[in-house]
Amino acid sequence: KGYITAEQLIKVDMMGNKIEGELEPSSEVKMHIDVYKNKPGINAVVHAHPTFATGYAVAGIPLEECVIPEIIISLGSIPLTKYGTPSTMEIPENIRSYLKEHNVFLLQNHGALSIGEDVYKAYYRMESLELFARINFIARMLGNVNVLGEEEVKRIINIRENFGLSNLNYPGCRIDSKFVKSADGNGKDEAAPSSNNLAARESFKEDMAKERVFVSDNQKRIELSKEKLVELITAIVSNIINKVKS
Repeated sequence: KGYITAEQLIKVDMMGNKIEGELEPSSEVKMHIDVYKNKPGINAVVHAHPTFATGYAVAGIPLEECVIPEIIISLGSIPLTKYGTPSTMEIPENIRSYLKEHNVFLLQNHGALSIGEDVYKAYYRMESLELFARINFIARMLGNVNVLGEEEVKRIINIRENFGLSNLNYPGCRIDSKFVKSADGNGKDEAAPSSNNLAARESFKEDMAKERVFVSDNQKRIELSKEKLVELITAIVSNIINKVKS
């Protein structure tokens, strides 16, 4: 996709029919068109398969927690939409219920989607998603994701208002089992229970806490501690270096 030129771009109508250009529309054009039809004010849709974001989509883990102020302000929680067969209406139908509050989505076992008032905002949101996914993953590898407290999140949400961002249809972010979406002068907030796969998140946390690496050859399951894995890799590399020297 990085080699696409302006001459290779095509135009389609709201039915997905090509009206300009030589190449054929992507099989995922249905997803783009459905967003335009169901969320007024959106003029750009970006679909991609960024490594870390897609990793979370494959693991079945939404990025909902209140972790980084920038993400809380710009994106809020990032939901995981139900898996749908590529090129069918299953994917756009599964995204549709999230459109009111969200502008960025993880597509289960597929990739990611971001939308915006223009292509720059949609692209920026995709970049922000991948950055957040990468930072979140690294923090988990280091052993802890420090989730911000409720009062801290309320202050951040108030900053959104100072930036001129409306909290109407803002998804908020998750602390434990609820979403903090807004804060008023009395410190009240709107909360909602998580609608995504809590079991998958907890399982992921448990596996990371064990600090184990699992290697499978279809028949056997081998458990290694990180220390043993480092020793094994070091031995392999040393063996290769010795062979090269000889």
